[in-house]
Amino acid sequence: MPQHKLVFEALGTQWTIESLEPLGDTLQKDVMSSLATFDKTYSRFRDDSLVGQMAAQSGTYKFPDDFRPLMAIYLKCYELTDGRMTPLIGSALEQAGYDKSYRLRAQELSAIPDFHEVISWDKARTVTTSRPVTFDIGAAGKGYAVDKVAALLEGAGIDTYVIDASGDIRHQGDKQDTVGLEHPTDASKVIGVAHLQNQSLCASASNRRRWGDFHHIFDPHTLTPVRDVVASWVVADDTLIADAMATALFLVKDTTELMKTFEFSYVRMFADGRVEHSANFKGELFP
Repeated sequence: MPQHKLVFEALGTQWTIESLEPLGDTLQKDVMSSLATFDKTYSRFRDDSLVGQMAAQSGTYKFPDDFRPLMAIYLKCYELTDGRMTPLIGSALEQAGYDKSYRLRAQELSAIPDFHEVISWDKARTVTTSRPVTFDIGAAGKGYAVDKVAALLEGAGIDTYVIDASGDIRHQGDKQDTVGLEHPTDASKVIGVAHLQNQSLCASASNRRRWGDFHHIFDPHTLTPVRDVVASWVVADDTLIADAMATALFLVKDTTELMKTFEFSYVRMFADGRVEHSANFKGELFP
């Protein structure tokens, strides 16, 4: 069992790293530096980030070397959800009030542009925009950041750990962990448990980041929050996939193509109380 715990704030949320061995000062600094760089690149809540610059003016922008996997996941999800999972959803979120000043007061929402009409990507690290765009990687970015931290831990010889970035969890070790699936309308209850070992679990729910009649998972076709799905839980071999799928499950009715394309298991809950799960889900669901 992990015996050491590191708790800190990063990317606007609380992180906990539990490990069998203590994280040395150098490793802790590397973790903080990696997350600071990630924030400086991708945060739409900062004017000085690369994403903040994209929102200010069109142009050609060079991202870090690790940009390609993140962008590739987004483009595949964009295709499989008929454009509903898009990194350009940021403008709708800001107009709805979820902006850098946390205004939380909605104004009229503008149509979300087609990704391919306003962005050109060279399949590496360079993006060219034809107009200012509000890039938002909230559907998968935190999961990717968890994977980057995990790589630092493993590179330093830490092979037993649990990273929890406010619900985006990565487990590594010889013993299985059991994780509760929090009820989306009652945090004191769980609807079941997932058995996790050397994998990641991510959850998304419409009760998180909620204000007025809005929450953070928007359908760009209707410019309204998704109403029929209220929660999802995904287990995958890496946190990037788990995080991305947890959002994608809000945006598709049929999960067949997602499961053909990516390796994951899932549970999702609907507004009418129904609970659906994939055949390969390892865990228990409670009546």
